[in-house]
Amino acid sequence: MDPKQDSVVDLTAARATRVSRRPEPRAAEPQPRLLRQIYGEILRDERRDQDRSLDDVARAVGMSKQYLSEVERGRKEASSEMMRSVCNALDLPMEQLLSRGIRRMTAHRTLRVSRSGGVELCAA
Repeated sequence: MDPKQDSVVDLTAARATRVSRRPEPRAAEPQPRLLRQIYGEILRDERRDQDRSLDDVARAVGMSKQYLSEVERGRKEASSEMMRSVCNALDLPMEQLLSRGIRRMTAHRTLRVSRSGGVELCAA
């Protein structure tokens, strides 16, 4: 057999071995939700609990219905002044918005022991 052919075969075998040793790709971990998404959900839930329409609350605040809808869906990040106005229109103290936000952010978190022996906080 020709020595050149032997080296070609060996090189191919080496490549196959290298490829098979690559670690399996890990599943992408879910991204944590943005604060604006969490606050938007809380405002929407509160508005619905009061049986109020987007139009009603938007008029009380002085913003467009479309903008309020985007805030509730977490697509727009309203200023703190605007958030206070929406909370006032819903008779929802800002402190409650903040505390509900914290509870929703941490509701699905668990502690996990890492490979190195440390403790990690992770989303469940």
